Amino acid sequence: MQMNQMQSEKGVAMTYLVVFVVTDVSQCSGVLDVWEEAGAKGATILESTGLAHLRCGPRDDLPLMPSLRDLLSTHEYQHRTVFTVVEDEETLHRVIDASKRFVGDFSRPNAGLLFAVPVTMVFGLHKDYEEAIPCD
Repeated sequence: MQMNQMQSEKGVAMTYLVVFVVTDVSQCSGVLDVWEEAGAKGATILESTGLAHLRCGPRDDLPLMPSLRDLLSTHEYQHRTVFTVVEDEETLHRVIDASKRFVGDFSRPNAGLLFAVPVTMVFGLHKDYEEAIPCD
């Protein structure tokens, strides 16, 4: 049974979950790139929508007989929630710093949301994905 308490020379390392809600979906690929460069060994991406967008309701600005142009001129209400589990505090800080450099000021509107929480247990973290998922 593999748990998050991985032994190191300095003692027990803590594992962390890093979550980033990317509001600009065009930035998702860039986020994944900087996370990988910072030492994240993998990530999961989910489509997500915020409460404010849900409260806006369906579009009511379309004419009775919309044209193709009208239908295609929609706003993207979907976000991407990207998360990864990192194995130590050093990697955590590298991933957070890389995210901050990539996005800039998180206090700007629509800059996204980034947070990290300690993980008390993790199973299945160390897998050989190159063998499991062919990238042909």
